[in-house]
Amino acid sequence: MNSFLKIQQKIIPEATALLERRYNLLRTIFNHQPIGRRTLSQKLELGERIVRGDLDFFKSMKFIDVSIPGVSLTEQGIEMLNHLRALVSEIKGLDEMEATLKRELGYKKIIVVPGDSDKDPNVKRELGNVAALYLSSVIRHKDIIALTGGSTIKEMVNSFPRMDFRENLIVPARGSLGRIIDIQSNNIVAALAEKVGASYKLLNVPDNLSSETLEVLLKEKEIKEVVDLIKKAQILVLGIGRADKMALRRGLSENEIERLIEDGAVGEAFGIYFGKKGKNIKKINSVGITLDDFRNVQHLIAVTGGSSKAEAIEAVRLNTQNAVLITDEGAARKIVAILKSQYNEF
Repeated sequence: MNSFLKIQQKIIPEATALLERRYNLLRTIFNHQPIGRRTLSQKLELGERIVRGDLDFFKSMKFIDVSIPGVSLTEQGIEMLNHLRALVSEIKGLDEMEATLKRELGYKKIIVVPGDSDKDPNVKRELGNVAALYLSSVIRHKDIIALTGGSTIKEMVNSFPRMDFRENLIVPARGSLGRIIDIQSNNIVAALAEKVGASYKLLNVPDNLSSETLEVLLKEKEIKEVVDLIKKAQILVLGIGRADKMALRRGLSENEIERLIEDGAVGEAFGIYFGKKGKNIKKINSVGITLDDFRNVQHLIAVTGGSSKAEAIEAVRLNTQNAVLITDEGAARKIVAILKSQYNEF
C-alpha cells in the first residue's frame, strides 16, 4: 500500500469507510441494474437517507442514470467502479496477498476480488465480471476455448461483453455433471458462443463413466472429434470444487465419499481429487481434458471463490506457468492462514 493510503487510514479512517461504502454501492448497482433505491438500501442494509445522499453525489458526477425502472451505471460509472476495485484491493492489502499466493501456489498471476462470495452474492458476480474481462483480453481469433461448468463460470459468461469472435470455436472441457442444467458446461458453452458469434461443439456424455463405457464412447466418431478438439484448446477456463460436493454431484455413494475424505481429498478439478499441497488422491474416468492435456494450454484460467473453498483451492496445485487464478478475499485470506499453519507443522 502506498504511503498516502497508509496515512489516510490512520488520520482519516472515515474516508476509507466512505470509499468502501460507495464502492459497494456502485458494485451492487452494476450487478442488479436497473435497481430501485429502496431495493438498493435493503441489499446493502443501509438507511435510505444514506443511499439517497450517495446517489445524489453519483448523479452529480455523471456516474449513474436515474430512470423509472431504477438506477443504472453510465460508462463513466463503470470506469470508476473498475478504478475503485483496484483501490479497495490495495487498501485491504489484497495486492500483497496476491503476491504471497502467487509465490506459494505457483500461478503466473493471481487476482483477488474484495469480499467473500459465500457471504455476498455480489462478490460471485464480481468474480465473473473480472474473469470475463481477463478472458476477453487474452482471446485471439481462431482460438479454441474450453469451459468447464459451474455457477462461477456461468457468472463469467453472463458478464462477458458482446464481441466478434466468429472464427473461434468454444467447446466443453468435460462431459455433463450434476442435475442443474443451466450450470452444465454444454449450456455455458452455447451461451458464450451466442455472445461472441463463435461456433461451438457439445459433448453429450456424462462425466462419470465406467472404463468399459468410456472406451466404447471414445470410438464413436462424433464424440472422438469433439474430444480431439478439446485437447487442442488454446484457452481453458475451469472451476475448482470441494471434493465432498463434487463427489456428491458425480453421484458417488456415501461410502465412496467417506473413503475419499478419509484418503485426504479436499479439492477437485478436471476429474482429479486432490489432497493438501497438490497430492493426487484419485482420478476418475471421464471424457474431456486431462491433467496431461492442460499443461499444453496457452492460457489456463481458474475461477473460484468463497472461504468454504479455501482448502480446495490450496489443494489443486496446477504447477504450471500458464495458469491464472481469479478468486475472492474470503478464500484468499483463509488460504494464507492454511499456508501459515503448514509452515508451523515443521
